[in-house]
Amino acid sequence: MARGRDLVGVGRTKLQPKLQMIANGSGEVNAVRAEQCAGLRVTSRKLLKEVEMRRTASDVAATSREVKRLPTTPRLRAIAANVEANVFVQLNEGFKAAGALRGETARKGNVVSARVSLRHLLRLALDPRIAYVEIGEALKKPQPKITEGTAAAPGMSERKFGKESRHKFGADVLIGIIDVGGFDFSHPDFLDANGETRFVAIWDQGGGARPSPGGVQFGYGAEFKREHLAAALKAAPRLGVPAYEIEKQSQMAEGSHGTHVASTAAGNRGICRKSLIAAVLISLPEADEDRRGTFSDSTRIADAIDYLVALAGKLKKRLSINVSLGTNGHAHDGSGAISRWIDAVLSTPGRAVTVAAGNSGQERGETADDIGWVMGRIHTCGKIAAAGLTAEIEWMVVGNSLVDISENELELWFSPQDRFAVSLRTPSGKWVGPVEPREFIENRRLDDGSFLSIYNEIYHPANGANYMGIYLSPNLRSNPVVGVPAGKWIVRLHGREIRDGRYDGWIERDDPRPFGNLGAMKVWAFPSFFTERSTVDNSTVSSLGCGFRVLTVANLDVKANRINISSSQGPTREGRFKPDVAAPGTDIVAAKGFSTDGKQWIGMTGTSMASPYVAAIAGLMLAIEPTLTSAQIEGIVRSTAKPLPGGSYTWVNDAAFGVIDPEACLEQAGMVNARKDRTEERGSR
Repeated sequence: MARGRDLVGVGRTKLQPKLQMIANGSGEVNAVRAEQCAGLRVTSRKLLKEVEMRRTASDVAATSREVKRLPTTPRLRAIAANVEANVFVQLNEGFKAAGALRGETARKGNVVSARVSLRHLLRLALDPRIAYVEIGEALKKPQPKITEGTAAAPGMSERKFGKESRHKFGADVLIGIIDVGGFDFSHPDFLDANGETRFVAIWDQGGGARPSPGGVQFGYGAEFKREHLAAALKAAPRLGVPAYEIEKQSQMAEGSHGTHVASTAAGNRGICRKSLIAAVLISLPEADEDRRGTFSDSTRIADAIDYLVALAGKLKKRLSINVSLGTNGHAHDGSGAISRWIDAVLSTPGRAVTVAAGNSGQERGETADDIGWVMGRIHTCGKIAAAGLTAEIEWMVVGNSLVDISENELELWFSPQDRFAVSLRTPSGKWVGPVEPREFIENRRLDDGSFLSIYNEIYHPANGANYMGIYLSPNLRSNPVVGVPAGKWIVRLHGREIRDGRYDGWIERDDPRPFGNLGAMKVWAFPSFFTERSTVDNSTVSSLGCGFRVLTVANLDVKANRINISSSQGPTREGRFKPDVAAPGTDIVAAKGFSTDGKQWIGMTGTSMASPYVAAIAGLMLAIEPTLTSAQIEGIVRSTAKPLPGGSYTWVNDAAFGVIDPEACLEQAGMVNARKDRTEERGSR
C-alpha cells in the first residue's frame, strides 16, 4: 500500500466520506440504509415496495478492494436517481453571482442547505465553486426517564421569577419549541383566560393534514395556524372529541416529549406563562418504511429555526428557541454546518437558542442492573507521544451478542500537525491496514461477509483538522442477512509524524430498536460503545450543543443537589466551555400531552427537561431588554450561575459554571438597560 502524496488539497474528494460511501450504493441498498441514515429519503414508491418485500436487497460491493489513494474526483458509479440526500454545501467565494445551486432550499453566508438526488452529487463534487459537501447529521430521539407514580400539578409560584411589571411574563416574546412527540395545544396548561390556546402555529414537518408553510425551504409537512387550532377548540365539545383529534398531527404520543418541554418553558405554570408559543414537530418516525421515505436530519433543524425566525418577525416578537434534540457527528468543536447555521442566525440581537447537553454522561453502572453506561461510552481520547509509537482504542459492537444489523460509525479527529495511520482488528483477530494518510478502504468485504470502510483524510475543510472515519456495515443483500460481528474491534493508531499527538473520537449513535428476525433469532440495531478501558468520561456534549452562540444546559438533580449522572459533559474538542449552565432537569413535572387516562401531569428526567427552563429565562431576559445579543445572554447566564456545594466559580465539565440563578439573570438584563439610559442621559447634557 503506497502512501498518498502529503500535499494540501491534492487527492481530496469534495464529498464527505460517508456521503461518498452512500453514493456508491445502489437505490436498493440505500433504501435499506435510509432506515438508519436520517439524511436519506427514497422517492420511488416502487422501490420502497420492493425493499419491503425483499428486505435483504443490497448492492454493497461483493469483492474485496485493496487500499487506494484518495482520488482527485470521487468514484461514483451507477448512482441512483430515486434516492435523495439532504446536504449542507460549503461554497467558495463568487458562487452567488453564478446563480442558485441546484436543489438549494436556503442559504446562510457561504453555507447552503440543499436537497439533491444522489446522481447529482457528482456534479456538486466537480463544481469548482463548491468547497465541500456533507450530509445532514442524524437527530437522536430523546429518551427521557419517566418518573414513577402520579404527578401533582406544579405550584403556580414554583416557576415564577422577577417582577411581572418588568417582563410581563414574556408577553412580548415568542417561545419556539423544536421537538418530537406532538404538541397538545388543547392542554389546560396552554389555554388563556378565554379558553384560547397560546400556540400560534405548529409546523408538522412529517404531516399532511394541512398545507405546508410554502416556499422552497418550507414546502413540506403541514402547518397548523392559530385559526385552525382555535376552530378545533371551539368544535371539540360539539363533536365530543379532543381538539387535537380534529387537527391531527403526525405524532401524538401520550406523554409527549414536545408537550412536556413546551409546558416547562411557556405553560400557564411554566416560566414564560404569557408568551405566545410556536412549535416545529420534527419527523422521527418509528416504522422502518416511514424512515425510508422521510428526512430526520440536521437540515430540518435549520429549516425549523428559520421558520421560527420568520414567524417572530411577522409577529414583531423577540424570539427564544429551545431544541431538546441532539446530534453526535462531526468534530464537536462548533465547525459543523448546523452549528455554523445557528451561529449565523444568532448574529442578530433579540434571539436566543438553547440546546440540551445530552444524556451521555454515565460512564459505569451505579447498581448491578444499571446499564445506562451503554449510552454514555461515546467518547475516547488519548495522545501518541512520538513518531513510531501507537495507541489502541477498544470498540464494542453488541447487537444481540451475535450480529448487529446496523451501520456503526466512529469518527477520530486530531491535529493537522500530525500524521496517523490506522489499522483495525476484527473480533476474529484479523488485522486490516494500516491505512495511511490520504488513503481509504471503501466497502471492503470481510471474511464474515460484512463490510468495512476506512477514510484517513488531512486538513478537513470545516476546521483544518485531520479526520478518520471508520464504518462497519452489515451485508443486507445476502440471505440470511450478514450483520456486523459482535465483539471487540480494536482500532490501532500509528504515529507517523507527531508534533501534538492528541486525538479525540466519537461514536455516531443509532437508537436501540428491534430490526426483525434472522432465522429464528431476533436481531437488533443497537448502539456500539467504547470499553471501560478506552472510554473517557468528558466531551460527551451533543455536537449541536458545541456551537459558539447556543446556550447548552446540563441536568441538575435538585433533590440530590448534584448533576444527574446521565448529563453529558464538556468541554468541546478544542477546549471551550460547554455546557454553559445547569438547570433543574430531574423528575420535572409538566403537562402530559394527549392523555387517555385523565392524568394531566407527568414527571420526566433528562437534559431535555433542563433546557427549556433556561430557554424561558432567556425569554424573560429578552422581554426586559429586547436588544440583548445571544453573546450577552450567555455572558449573563454564566456570570450569575451559582456553584454547587463545595464548588468554585471555575467551570467544571459536568456542572458548567454552576446552577442558573433566574433572579440574578433578570437583574443583570435590567442593568444593561440602566447602563444605556445613563449613557443617553450623559450624552444629552
